[in-house]
Amino acid sequence: MKTKRILACAVVAMIAAGVGVLTGHSVLNADGVDVAQAAQPAPQSAVTQLWTAPVTNPDGKPQSLSLFKGHPVVINFWASWCGPCVEEMPTLAQLHREYAKKGIEFVGLGVDSDKNVKAFLQKVPVDYPVYVIGFGGADLARAFGNNAGGLPYTVVIDANGNVRSTKLGQIQPKELKQTLDAL
Repeated sequence: MKTKRILACAVVAMIAAGVGVLTGHSVLNADGVDVAQAAQPAPQSAVTQLWTAPVTNPDGKPQSLSLFKGHPVVINFWASWCGPCVEEMPTLAQLHREYAKKGIEFVGLGVDSDKNVKAFLQKVPVDYPVYVIGFGGADLARAFGNNAGGLPYTVVIDANGNVRSTKLGQIQPKELKQTLDAL
């Protein structure tokens, strides 16, 4: 009987610890902003890593993100197999068209294979540049503070290379517009 009681207590303790870890990674303030991410700005080296990251176009040809250096840019880490990523793409495309006049660039970074990204874009055309960063893109997103490793993950960088905001999960258009209007 004691063994069952000890085992039951151990299971309850492990569940409680797991809930504590999950809660600690997703503390939101009243506005729905992830407090842990908002409190810790991404290090400058993450932006430097972005400009030098090995990416390809969907046809597999090497490209350079350094073309976007010196411009305000919205970087969206996504994957073809990620439902929320696919759902937010029309909104990102609409915002891209709206903010193009202000010189704000939008870039999709597929944390996926060339083949999957190319097939996806043939079915769902997107009017902003999309590059393939592969599964190593998760490491780059982590450098920007995405410790959970989830997708989609969006980073707004100003023309000076400063990270202005990060968002794990689908973007909220109103929230993103506020950030972009302040650039």
